[in-house]
Amino acid sequence: MRHERRRAGDTRDRGGRAVSRRDAFKAAAAVAAATLLPRAAHAQGGAAGGDAGTLEREWRQPPATNRPILLRGGTIVSLDPKVGDFARGDVLIDGKKIAGVGDQVKAPPQAQVIDASNTIIIPGFVDAHRHSWEGQLRRIIPDGAIAEYMATTHNGFARHYRPHDIYVGNLITALGCIDAGITCVIDNSHNSRSAAHSDAAVQALIDSGIRGVHASGAPAAGTWDQQWPQDLERLQKRFFTSTDQLITLRMFSAMSRDNWALARRLGIRITTESNAAGPEFEEFWNEKLLRSDNTFNHCQGWSDQVWQRIKDAGATVNVCPRSDAQYGLGEGVSAFQKALDHGITAGLSIDNEVSYGTDMFTEMRVAFNVQRAMATYRRARGEAKAGGLVSVRQVLESATIGGAACAGLLDKCGTLTPGKEADLVMIRTDDINVYPSNHAVGTVVSAADVRNIDTVIIGGRVRKFRGRMAGVNMEKFRQMADESREHLFKSAGYQLDVFSKGE
Repeated sequence: MRHERRRAGDTRDRGGRAVSRRDAFKAAAAVAAATLLPRAAHAQGGAAGGDAGTLEREWRQPPATNRPILLRGGTIVSLDPKVGDFARGDVLIDGKKIAGVGDQVKAPPQAQVIDASNTIIIPGFVDAHRHSWEGQLRRIIPDGAIAEYMATTHNGFARHYRPHDIYVGNLITALGCIDAGITCVIDNSHNSRSAAHSDAAVQALIDSGIRGVHASGAPAAGTWDQQWPQDLERLQKRFFTSTDQLITLRMFSAMSRDNWALARRLGIRITTESNAAGPEFEEFWNEKLLRSDNTFNHCQGWSDQVWQRIKDAGATVNVCPRSDAQYGLGEGVSAFQKALDHGITAGLSIDNEVSYGTDMFTEMRVAFNVQRAMATYRRARGEAKAGGLVSVRQVLESATIGGAACAGLLDKCGTLTPGKEADLVMIRTDDINVYPSNHAVGTVVSAADVRNIDTVIIGGRVRKFRGRMAGVNMEKFRQMADESREHLFKSAGYQLDVFSKGE
């Protein structure tokens, strides 16, 4: 294979003529067929102008045509056994869906061709659990444990969030996800202090262009309007009247019979934080309340019986390789191995950015290396059930398929399967940190990072192209983030010290 890297700002049209990166982005965005805003959001209005000019016209405008896109000549990791993988192959996108995956996919003559040589094409990453509203607080407590996290967020800044600040936090997080190759995020939104806060959280996800799940929850501290959980019904009618849109709704709640009953009456899924498993798990099991619409975060401290109950119920789980270690939750080691022991593909989740970054590559590497370290340690101690060594493919499946299962969206994303929606990422293999690439999955899991993400497509629409989100005004983005952060710091009486102890 010929390894020839074009300049990051260049691509070529079908006649071989060089075109600028910005023009190429516009062309690719114009032919993608998924509209940015769900119909309900257009009808109801929302946080118009809430992004303060961060999102430029080319980001917001609907596509002009139904012109297909052909990604030509990439290394394809489909993660679908029926589709297979291809050392050199094509992906055809027609509208918002994947129309074909193979070594030589025939495309209609009007297709826009994107050169995918020297890239690995994978399904988009899915972050199965994020508290997106905290976007302004990135790395504010890099050394913090759980007590510092609670003091800083729920008992600290959270009480001073205006609806606009919720919008800004969610937009910061969602755009950061897209830039990092995360095409779907489950937003565990537990600072909606009023209906207006909830509306702003949803609108930011819509405006960002990400595939997202708004998991609406109650604030954990301070005064609020007590509109939750009944406000879920209003949210559903306002924003979620269609299932054919990028953003979906669910409930974020502790184990509560009343709350869960409301969610099931509304027909929405339920996410629950679980850092320990009390007797209510067995009670809920006996009452047949544990079902396939349940998703659990962290999953620390679960007995084998609880894991078996979850598996038998068909519920989904996600684990937090960095968060559990950072905040000293449970044993400090994520439940990734426990999920493996019970034959469960757990999703991976970043949880928040208060202490670290929005990087699924690091999350995968922590899961991979800690699992192998612990398995080797247990073998060395002579433990009979030490567990086998996890593979890079298993970890990538957790970061994609496992997360899509948690989102309840396996029918739409998680694999590169014809008929599913086109959520995918192109990762460059000719950058200095990954070249030469001798193993596709190994390169993705064990070597690549955010700088190698060339192109991100969500629902058939190009959101990042040739390494640049060319529809996001970074000057306006910084102004928006700074204004909101300054309001929060002033309201909370916090003086920024960039060399603080970070606790």
